[in-house]
Amino acid sequence: MNVESAMNTALNNFNTLLATTKIGIFFISFAVLLIILMLFVLCFRFGKKIGAIEAEKNQEKLLEEARIDAVRRSRSVLNGQLVEQVAPFLPNFPCNPADCRFIGKPLDFIAFAGLEEHDNVDEILFIEVKTNSSQLSPRERSLKEAVEKKKIRWVEFRVKN
Repeated sequence: MNVESAMNTALNNFNTLLATTKIGIFFISFAVLLIILMLFVLCFRFGKKIGAIEAEKNQEKLLEEARIDAVRRSRSVLNGQLVEQVAPFLPNFPCNPADCRFIGKPLDFIAFAGLEEHDNVDEILFIEVKTNSSQLSPRERSLKEAVEKKKIRWVEFRVKN
């Protein structure tokens, strides 16, 4: 074997080794990339499941709070309705309970002060009963403003038959 053929053989062996190493490096790099991708997908799914569990716990907590709030509001409304019905019989009510007529909406009572005692109306009262810190609704406020501005009139409606 001459030197030139030995050199060619060595060069071929080196090229084969280099190609094999490049392929090996490529496959190792591909495998590492694939493992990283799989870890990313697993972490994503795991995080998604943890998020779903936490969201479910929060949903249960929010639902329970909403139920408690609904019961509290319902009790408050029922308490207010009860107080509206018995208000004319409570101390410091502004007129005789017999002079009151319950309306309910947009205000609670219209009272004709003096009507029961001496069969003559001394004053007409628009009475809205509120409990605790409850406020007038926009409708109630507009009615109050109309009364305060004396935007009140008498209308006699006759039907002919």
